[in-house]
Amino acid sequence: MTNQHATLPVRKDWDTYFMDIAHMAATRSQCPRRHVGAVLVQGKKLLGTAYNGAPMGVDDCSEAGCMLVEEYEMKLAGDGQEILVKKQRCVRTIHAEQNLLLFTDRSDREGSTVYVTDQPCWTCANLLANSGVSEVVYHRPYMKDSEKVKAMMHQRGIVFRMMEGYKPPIGTEMPLT
Repeated sequence: MTNQHATLPVRKDWDTYFMDIAHMAATRSQCPRRHVGAVLVQGKKLLGTAYNGAPMGVDDCSEAGCMLVEEYEMKLAGDGQEILVKKQRCVRTIHAEQNLLLFTDRSDREGSTVYVTDQPCWTCANLLANSGVSEVVYHRPYMKDSEKVKAMMHQRGIVFRMMEGYKPPIGTEMPLT
């Protein structure tokens, strides 16, 4: 008699399972610049999913093109000198974290965890900090706001961690431009 259980694949841990779902949610995004997905979890219960995109009923970037604005940001160069850097930002897109907060209840967010494919930007981090969540787990860093977001999350007492060594499901990760 053979052991039927010997051929079963290794069961994924909860972090990997929920991050996989965030990456699957990101496949719904029509943004040509970045696909981001987010999920809300309380304990081991999935309470909501979201992705980045245009508001409901509005042409998205794949249909109408990106609605880019130019901004200037002060950066420190390697030699310590400040330099002015020109950036482009799409203002048509609602971020995945923003959509997640719009379509979930505050009572569900209290003490819960958000899994998001990309480290939240400053604006999303501010919203998450006031949302009631106790933990934010992300896969890819977002260098623009990284240090100030980490500092704010620490100050708020929100666990903020990157999943080191995580590999998204095949076919779900969009190359970053």
